[in-house]
Amino acid sequence: MIQRYLATCKATNNREATIPRLALARTALLHGRSNAKKHFVLVHKACFGAWSWYKILALMRSSGHNVTAIDLGSSGINPKQTFEIPRFSDYLSPLMEFVASLPANRKVVLVGHELGGLAISKAMETFPETTIYTEFVNSASQPDNRVIYDNGPTNPPTTFIIGPKYLETNLYQRSPSQDLALATTLVRPIYFYSVKDVSKEIVVSRKRYGSVKRAFIVAVEDKLVKEEFQRLMIEKNPPDEVEEIQGADTMIMISKPQQLFTSLLRIGRKF
Repeated sequence: MIQRYLATCKATNNREATIPRLALARTALLHGRSNAKKHFVLVHKACFGAWSWYKILALMRSSGHNVTAIDLGSSGINPKQTFEIPRFSDYLSPLMEFVASLPANRKVVLVGHELGGLAISKAMETFPETTIYTEFVNSASQPDNRVIYDNGPTNPPTTFIIGPKYLETNLYQRSPSQDLALATTLVRPIYFYSVKDVSKEIVVSRKRYGSVKRAFIVAVEDKLVKEEFQRLMIEKNPPDEVEEIQGADTMIMISKPQQLFTSLLRIGRKF
């Protein structure tokens, strides 16, 4: 499915009001004093949910930080079904509604994983006064994954879901087996949004999106987006800070939660 979003990025031109090329995932960092407690907002990857952040949730809460994990449309325990959110804006709406509900003086740290990066790009463009941020990536395409044709085989596919073998060999290869087992029971389908729909929804500008500080966290053992490709993403859309986590697979918050937590706090203190 991620090829559609790569195509979205490649299809855009160099005007400032377009999605940044190869910007697949990112995290936002808070304004304020370096020693202030922060409010982190965590946004999951495609087919996953807020549950995928449970280790980071525990670490942040135990250290006194406020943290919110969002379920995007038809994800996690969000009550919507896939067929009820046929527009990309519907998928993003839980995050957008949450950020819109924040007090005017509240600054948050937006953390996006894979497709969650597009979600927080939209939030950054819409609410630039609320965020500064950081990023990390992954993608997906494997025979074990299922593409579903609800409208018949002669029409475009409608939904996509990650398969268990793909989870094991490409996302969780360095993560505990218990977490893999959990994921196989909780992943949900995602609607196959068109490139046109995503491109229309994710339009960003230097004035708003570009005013938000960014960082990129490299997952060195990511099998989906190789380190070389992550470096290319950094080159194409240079962030303010770059960190890397050795031994981290795609599910960086599962395989290396303490290291990710430490990196997020360290980057946050710099802003």
